[in-house]
Amino acid sequence: MDIQVNQQPLSLPERATVADALAAFGARPPFAVAVNGAFVARARHDGHVLNAGDRVDVVRPVTGG
Repeated sequence: MDIQVNQQPLSLPERATVADALAAFGARPPFAVAVNGAFVARARHDGHVLNAGDRVDVVRPVTGG
């Protein structure tokens, strides 16, 4: 199935989870994740199954001031 991670196309097997997408994308903590605009808690990354066409946003914290 095809999804987007941070607006980049990514192909994953059917029934892939957020954790699978993060691993394939190479995301390194710290970060927050949203699927189709809805926040997904870190504890749910392994169980949140993605669907074809989903948009995953990986957001890193910004420091400074």
